[in-house]
Amino acid sequence: MADKEFELHDVVEMKKAHPCGTNEWTIIRMGMDIRIKCNGCKHSVMIPRKDFSKKMKRVIAKAEK
Repeated sequence: MADKEFELHDVVEMKKAHPCGTNEWTIIRMGMDIRIKCNGCKHSVMIPRKDFSKKMKRVIAKAEK
């Protein structure tokens, strides 16, 4: 799981596309659950951290510091 390191405000690619057609999401909250926001339609979803780690494909862009 070392290749799946993610931080707040990273842009990530999920394995399945959102119904709007994009599969790029921005992480907007982290804790026991992770809230991500679709970069296409701006819909947000909260997913348990364990499920998020399984469904995330890769980090597209790291957060700017």
